[in-house]
Amino acid sequence: MYTDQCEAALNAQINVEYNVSYVYHAMYAYFDRDNVALKGLAKFFKESSMEERQHAEMMMEYQNKRGGRVQLQSMLMPFSEFDHSEKGDALYAMELALSLERLNNEKLLNLHSLANENNDVQFVDFLESEFLVGQVEDIKKISEYVAQLRRMGKGHGVWHFDQMLLNGGVAA
Repeated sequence: MYTDQCEAALNAQINVEYNVSYVYHAMYAYFDRDNVALKGLAKFFKESSMEERQHAEMMMEYQNKRGGRVQLQSMLMPFSEFDHSEKGDALYAMELALSLERLNNEKLLNLHSLANENNDVQFVDFLESEFLVGQVEDIKKISEYVAQLRRMGKGHGVWHFDQMLLNGGVAA
């Protein structure tokens, strides 16, 4: 029941997950720099990068279980600077993260539709149980972060937001 079409689509999704992870890793490096020093944002993006890489690895394991062949593709080089003169770096990076999560969700939903069209109930179950619910939760969390950062602007509030991330959601 595992079709070539599903195998190819899962390989494409593995590449999406790795590319998102790579962008998040670049954001981690930016916020961890000595002249930026927003350790909470660095921590958030490092954890996000690891989560996306873990998703890619789970998909690779699933691909192998189903008898498919993993075919990794080239990754695009991410930006290394996230400063924005109007929005500031924290809001700009978080808006980019929200866009990436929404794109990833759209790709996962397309993959889910393809699995349904091919009557692959195991693949549908894998996507639903491992990815779709968590993706919606991630989008909600990042949407809230974007809303909070928009309200506070570029000033001192960003430092407090960063400390909240650093302290695991507890206000500084």
